[in-house]
Amino acid sequence: MLTTGEAEALWRSDAAAFVDVLPQAPKPAGLPAGVVWREKPRFDIPGSLWLPDTGYGDLAPVMLDYFRRGLDRASSGRSRALVFYCLEDCWMSWNAAKRALALGYEPVDWYPEGTDGWAAAGLPLESRSPEPRP
Repeated sequence: MLTTGEAEALWRSDAAAFVDVLPQAPKPAGLPAGVVWREKPRFDIPGSLWLPDTGYGDLAPVMLDYFRRGLDRASSGRSRALVFYCLEDCWMSWNAAKRALALGYEPVDWYPEGTDGWAAAGLPLESRSPEPRP
């Protein structure tokens, strides 16, 4: 478990890849024709990889494969540390960190303060789009 200061030090030294697992709200079903749907923007730690919906307790095989492929890219073939986060006290990032360990990724850390703690410390955030899903 990382504090904001520890997470910042890893980020500034480029010693770890940061993985955001915040769920992405789906487009509401049954919107009337002509209604414009705008996804809520996501601002996260610069350079992060956003793998939405990968922090749930169980993942369908297609989502587990999406998660694994994303982690392989982020960790440069398992040679780089991974830091998982979401929002403050978001247990999905804890679940994702445990899942990464179970899949053999190391080292893995959890940043429980997430983007809320990052922003409260006055650290930069940038707009992020999720990794394309299968």
